[in-house]
Amino acid sequence: MLEPLVFLPGMACDARMFMPQLMSFWNERAVQVTPLTPGDMIEQMSANVLAAAPSKFALVGQGLGGNVSLDVLRRAPERVTRICLMGTNPQSEIPAIAAAREPMIIAAGAGRLEEAVRDMIRPSHLAPGPKRVEVMNLVVQMALSMGRDVFVRQSRAMQRRQDQQKTLRMIRCPAMVICGEHDTLTPCAQARVHGRADPLCEAERD
Repeated sequence: MLEPLVFLPGMACDARMFMPQLMSFWNERAVQVTPLTPGDMIEQMSANVLAAAPSKFALVGQGLGGNVSLDVLRRAPERVTRICLMGTNPQSEIPAIAAAREPMIIAAGAGRLEEAVRDMIRPSHLAPGPKRVEVMNLVVQMALSMGRDVFVRQSRAMQRRQDQQKTLRMIRCPAMVICGEHDTLTPCAQARVHGRADPLCEAERD
């Protein structure tokens, strides 16, 4: 059997984000989705991931999960056999984006979590097509099920994240970078900061 596969979901998302992949891989390898709910720092989240992960594993992270994946790799490169980064910005948060998160954090803390999520991820950020509304509603459902405290902690972790470009340059295991053709939050042009090779830029399909 192939090495275990660990999935790390994006901001305000849970295992439902990777359901098609989980259903595809479960019969050939052990798979797990590690929640990124405790802690308000990337480093705390990566420590939790390593504590729950097998001794060696392949790693897939999206967005926030990608940032945590990079910190896992920084901490324990000998345990990661291969890595896939999806829609991940390895740079630290710029002040303008960090400031833009504050109204969302305030809204969530005041009990307006759905408003905060719909402000963070808008339909225009998603690929066009008949499933755009379905995907948007799923994102909202996942965030509401996780609750406002998780949203606030994850937002703080993204605001405070460290630059991980040095970690990228030190990757020695097989690596893949994936970005969405219609992704305006982490566009393909930004993904090229990963530097090792042009990213696999896939259009999101229905």
